[in-house]
Amino acid sequence: MIAWSEPQADSQFATVDGLRLHYKRAGDGPAVLLLHGSASSLHHFEQVATLLSNGLDVIRPDLPGWGLTGARADRDYRVPTYAATVARFLDAVGVSRCFAVGNSLGGNIAWNLALDYPERVAGLVLVNATGYPEKTVPPALRLARNPLLRPVLRRLMPRRAIERHLRSAAGPRSDIVDAAMVERSHQLMNRAGNRSTFVDFVNTDQPDRSGDLARVSAPTLVLRSAAIDGQHFARDIPGAIESIHPDGGHLLPEEDPKWVAAAIAAFVRPLAGRGDQHRGDRA
Repeated sequence: MIAWSEPQADSQFATVDGLRLHYKRAGDGPAVLLLHGSASSLHHFEQVATLLSNGLDVIRPDLPGWGLTGARADRDYRVPTYAATVARFLDAVGVSRCFAVGNSLGGNIAWNLALDYPERVAGLVLVNATGYPEKTVPPALRLARNPLLRPVLRRLMPRRAIERHLRSAAGPRSDIVDAAMVERSHQLMNRAGNRSTFVDFVNTDQPDRSGDLARVSAPTLVLRSAAIDGQHFARDIPGAIESIHPDGGHLLPEEDPKWVAAAIAAFVRPLAGRGDQHRGDRA
């Protein structure tokens, strides 16, 4: 059995905001930053990263509170705080400018990064991103907002509950949720501090910045599963283009990594060729 809760051979660490932030990096070329969603980890983009690393410098962090990075001491899980930490992470790994790609919460962080640090973002790819207040809240998140259940979830995150959450997030035709995925998610969610992070994150009042999306200046590609609701990025970000996957669910980078990777590569390479992105030096 793989020890997902321990560093692997290609694990790297950078100290950012007092955290020993875990990340993986592969390939060479224009920098592409892959940001996973809540209750997830850098493994979410494993196959996409492999496909992109031929000709691109692919960087995948475990965001604060998830994976091997662990919880923030200040318990500040507001999205603009995440974006600020990501900007300092880019400094720590020697990247001045990148293409920011994010799924779910990672997409929310990516477009907040583009708002607050526009000089750092050469292009933006939003994969079933969040950030609109009317978006439907998944059942697992609603449970974590129940004041009676919050103390329980801080102490225990059952395997069966994790499997139900993964199956509800995947598309109806997807078969990606298997024993290995459930085991990986269960190990990482039950790593010290991560259960409490989940509860803290879900109960954090997030600022509604959707009215600022018109200020995003980075070229933007929106990748959306047809069944995902509450997204208007293609409408609200000037010049954004959208590609819709007919069958995918919320976990699109794992459900159809070839489709996601091909869309990212086709978007990034022409922009990088125009000189819209500056390569960072390896830390």
